[in-house]
Amino acid sequence: MQTQATFIDSIRHQLKHGGMTVKLIFINLVIFIGIRALSIFSSLLGSSEGAFVDSYVNPFLGLQTDFMSFITHPWALFTYMFTHYGLMHLLWNMIFLYFAGRMFEQLFNAKRLLATYILGGILGGLLEVIAYAAFEKLQFTSISVVGASGSIMAIFVAVAFYRPNTKVNLFGFFSVRIIFLAIAFILMDFFKLDSGDNTAHFAHLGGAILGVWSIQNVHASSNIVTLSQGFMNSILKIFAKKDATRMKVKKGGKSVRHKSDEDYNTEKKSKQEVIDKILDKISKSGYESLTKKEKDFLFNQSKK
Repeated sequence: MQTQATFIDSIRHQLKHGGMTVKLIFINLVIFIGIRALSIFSSLLGSSEGAFVDSYVNPFLGLQTDFMSFITHPWALFTYMFTHYGLMHLLWNMIFLYFAGRMFEQLFNAKRLLATYILGGILGGLLEVIAYAAFEKLQFTSISVVGASGSIMAIFVAVAFYRPNTKVNLFGFFSVRIIFLAIAFILMDFFKLDSGDNTAHFAHLGGAILGVWSIQNVHASSNIVTLSQGFMNSILKIFAKKDATRMKVKKGGKSVRHKSDEDYNTEKKSKQEVIDKILDKISKSGYESLTKKEKDFLFNQSKK
């Protein structure tokens, strides 16, 4: 009983303090377990292996690249990026997501990570649908896409093109600049577009395109990710019926007003300058060269 309580407490702690990366991994894992549990139960009732997934799960959660199927199942453009059927597919994607996501959160923040994940998945999915309609050869291969690969490519490529000189260790033996890894992944997907290997290479490239796009004028209000975040905030304001820019709260019996836009922008600029200095230090000397204070500062900023 104590072990169970400790395990549950550990999960709660990770979800609360592990950042958006851990939350996204948790969502993907829960959906995978749910699909597998229902599939096993269906098999015990007499269905053939994989029949439950083929008949019920894939038509609903998988992205159907055939245009008519896509039009009648538009929600799949969102659900497919959280759906995996195979354990190894899930495992490799989640390892990659953890690696790329943690780096991303050190550079930016949790909300931007979520927006990049979703936008990368959407653009990757749309590119698969367009490619299926445009190229006759693809119409003889699998027409269903699942997996977080496009979303993860968007996150990884955004990190690589934003901080291209950051070094990562490969297999613990040698280090390489992250930009070279990103270019290698992009080229591998490009050269396999006509391979017919039932891998969503167009979705990967769509995610990569979003990743590069997302860091253009990254601090400008016209940035694609910033615009999407503003759009989502507007929707939330409508539902919440609150004015987020001038909302008053009660604290200790006194009315407290949020900071002015000028003060907020000044503080934001100051923090960004500190972050840029720390990131430059990482690029030159590696993450371990940071002081504890600098590491704590990056971690705290990644949770906002």
